[in-house]
Amino acid sequence: MFELGELETEVMDRLWAADTMLSVHDLVERLSESRRLAYTTVLTVVTHLHEKGWVEREKRQRAYFYQPTRGRAEAVSNAIREILDQSNCSIVALEHLAGTLSREEFDAVQRGWESRSAQVPGSLG
Repeated sequence: MFELGELETEVMDRLWAADTMLSVHDLVERLSESRRLAYTTVLTVVTHLHEKGWVEREKRQRAYFYQPTRGRAEAVSNAIREILDQSNCSIVALEHLAGTLSREEFDAVQRGWESRSAQVPGSLG
């Protein structure tokens, strides 16, 4: 998600919070809670998000409706993975990160590891 700008992140937050696809008009309305934006500005942002593969769209009559192509958790996970892949000290960074985890976060990592280990034949659990 670090590849997204501030406004793109705000739009994604609104899309993740929605339980249905949203039009640009819907997004302008929901974003107005925090800032006043022109319709064309929001249209440009969702068009860029679509081009980047963050949202998919469906045409209904004359308007497009948008929804995320991935959930928030998957997007955060992908961003962390990308950071680790670009680092020349990912092991050290992970060791440092492990020292900052809350018990709940550590348990979540452990559940993820155990789930992965159960799915991958021959992996060490």
